[in-house]
Amino acid sequence: MVKAAFIGLGVMGYPMARHLKAKGHEVTVYNRTTAKAKKWVEENGGRFAATPCEAAAGQEIVFACVGNDNDLREVTLGADGAFAAMGKGTLFVDHTTASADIARELHAAALALGFDFLDAPVSGGQAGAENGQLTVMVGGDDAPFERAQPVIMSFAKACRLLGPSGSGQLAKMMNQICIAGVVQGLAEAVHFGKKSGMDIEAVIEVISKGAAQSWQMENRYKTMNAGKFDFGFAVDWMRKDLSIVLDEARNNGARLPLTALVDQFYAEVQSMGGKRWDTSSLLARLER
Repeated sequence: MVKAAFIGLGVMGYPMARHLKAKGHEVTVYNRTTAKAKKWVEENGGRFAATPCEAAAGQEIVFACVGNDNDLREVTLGADGAFAAMGKGTLFVDHTTASADIARELHAAALALGFDFLDAPVSGGQAGAENGQLTVMVGGDDAPFERAQPVIMSFAKACRLLGPSGSGQLAKMMNQICIAGVVQGLAEAVHFGKKSGMDIEAVIEVISKGAAQSWQMENRYKTMNAGKFDFGFAVDWMRKDLSIVLDEARNNGARLPLTALVDQFYAEVQSMGGKRWDTSSLLARLER
C-alpha cells in the first residue's frame, strides 16, 4: 500500500481515486471545486487538501487527471503546484489527455527536482473509470513504471509502458484517431440502414459477429438508433482531444484526412447544440 494523492476529481478522477482508496491505499484528494473534494472525502474517507502543493506533501505517488495542458501546468508548477512539495524519489503520474510536449516538459522538470514523472492517459470512458476497467497508456522510464503499475491496476484492466516520455500521450492520440473513424463509419451505416428501411437491430446483431464488429458497435448502436446521445464521452472533450492530435500531426508530418474531416463533423454537432452529447451523436448530424 502507498501514500497517494489524487488531483482532479472530474467524471474520471472521482471514481479512479475511489478505487485507489478501496484497494487500501492512503489517499489525499484535491479538486479546484473544493466542495467536490470534501464530498469525496465524506463518501470515501481519506483526506482533503486545499492546494495541489498540500495534496502532494509527504506522498509517495501523486496522480492527476485534469482538463488540458494549461490545467496541468496550473496544478504542477508554481508555489501552490504539486511539484513544489514532492520529495526526492517520489513519483507523479498524469492521467490527463494532454499534448506530448507538456508530458516531456513536466518529465524534464520532475527529473531536475529529483523525482519521476509518467504520462499515463486512459481509455475506457466514464464507465471504465466507474468499473475500474480502464486501459492505461504510459510514457516514461522503466523503474518508475514498475513502481506505479501495481497501483494503477487499482482502477485499470490493462497498463503498458509504450516508450519514453510523451509516448503515452502519442498512444492516446492514436486511440482517438481510431475512435473517430469507427464512430463515423457506424453512424453512416445506421443512417444508411434507416434510409433503406432495414431492421437496424437485426442487421447489427448479424454484422457485429463479423469483421465489422467494434466496441462502438456493441455499446452504442442501440442508443444511436434510439436517437439518444447521453452516454459517455462528450463531443467537447473529443474535439479537445482531436485538436491535440491534429496539432501533433502538423508537427510530425502525419497526414490525417479522415480525422480532420470527423473533427469538422463534430464542430457541426457542437453548432447543433450537441456540445455535451456523446461522440456517437455524429448520427444526429446525418439525420438533420
